[in-house]
Amino acid sequence: MAGAQQLKLANLHDVELAAHAATGERHAFGELVRRHGSSVRGLLRRMGAEVAEADDVAQDAFLAAFERIAEFRGEGTFAAWVKRIAARQYLRRLQRERKLQGLAAEAAEVADVAQEGASVAGRIDLDEALKTLSIAERLCVSMCYGAGLSHGEAAEALNLPLGTVKSHVKRGLDKLRARLAPVEGAVLEGRQGNG
Repeated sequence: MAGAQQLKLANLHDVELAAHAATGERHAFGELVRRHGSSVRGLLRRMGAEVAEADDVAQDAFLAAFERIAEFRGEGTFAAWVKRIAARQYLRRLQRERKLQGLAAEAAEVADVAQEGASVAGRIDLDEALKTLSIAERLCVSMCYGAGLSHGEAAEALNLPLGTVKSHVKRGLDKLRARLAPVEGAVLEGRQGNG
């Protein structure tokens, strides 16, 4: 019987699962966790959480989502909704640990490390590219593009002015574009040498 119930739940849309979970059906919520747990943990890792910390925050976020499941109306995706919850919880954790106080000093250190790593040729993935951003840039970009928060929501969550968040996002995206763009100069130089 349990296998049949799991199969039935696996065929339901997230909105339907959330509606079942709101009536107290824990298996329906378990299916939502199964579907979206890894993407929530991935977002948290991109925001800077270590593996164990990402697991802890994701678990807390899903517990909070379960407690507030009746608030989910299906106006957006369940994944975006739970990612916003997770991002806010991670930020509250950072604020409690006072990690946001030394942003300027850490940004300089990260910039130095990024310049050292910039000479490495070859492909680079998004997670590695995000590590080259300052903590403020990484948080703002991850919150706005990974968790789906608006600039205003990110500013509120970080307790920063809206303009500052927009600046961090713009600088972070510019750095990511430059870092992830194909190196056209190297290709052109190679062609000139052969011609």
